[in-house]
Amino acid sequence: MDEPLEIEQEGVGAPAWAAFGDLMAGVLGAFVLVLAAALVGQLDLANKLEAEVAQRQAEQARREALERALAGPLADGRITLSDGRIGISGAVLFAIGSDQLHADGRALIKSLALPLRTYLSQRDEILMVSGFTDDRGMLSGKGGTKFSDNWELSAQRALTVTRTLMAEGLPPDAVFAAAFGPQQPVASNDDAAGRALNRRVEIAPTPRPKRAMAASAP
Repeated sequence: MDEPLEIEQEGVGAPAWAAFGDLMAGVLGAFVLVLAAALVGQLDLANKLEAEVAQRQAEQARREALERALAGPLADGRITLSDGRIGISGAVLFAIGSDQLHADGRALIKSLALPLRTYLSQRDEILMVSGFTDDRGMLSGKGGTKFSDNWELSAQRALTVTRTLMAEGLPPDAVFAAAFGPQQPVASNDDAAGRALNRRVEIAPTPRPKRAMAASAP
């Protein structure tokens, strides 16, 4: 009399175990997906960190190479080097309100040409020559300058340095001029010492722009 009851119980238990097995398979599958996603995320993070480290090492190597190339002018204090930017005081290069190089300023620019040309020959970079001024307005007319404002003065000074570098052998496609006028001061314009620091020219290596691929003929 008990045997039919056992058969009935076995019939009820089998579907339950099958459902439990399906549930466990689903849980295991979800766990595998989560684990795979975590591994992919960790791999992506590791790749990003590796790329960042490589970039920092390349930047450090670039700065050290530039320091070696400019060791002479740096040692005697004629130029400064900060974050890869070569700084030259405006007073070293130009008279107040002028875009014509002093004799000593021209000699300095000439002395920079060879190490800069050597530096650029080993890298896919170009030089940006930037002119900066203080925030004092320009004096025009008799006893003043020929420039209408500080933007024009900074542009002409940058062009003067750029053309001098090209005359000393830098390829025209390896150097360009930029003007910032009184923008981006490095010191306060409230006193003469600060204004003197703001009147400057900077030369900075920058990545060469990528040339667009010529469209293929149809």
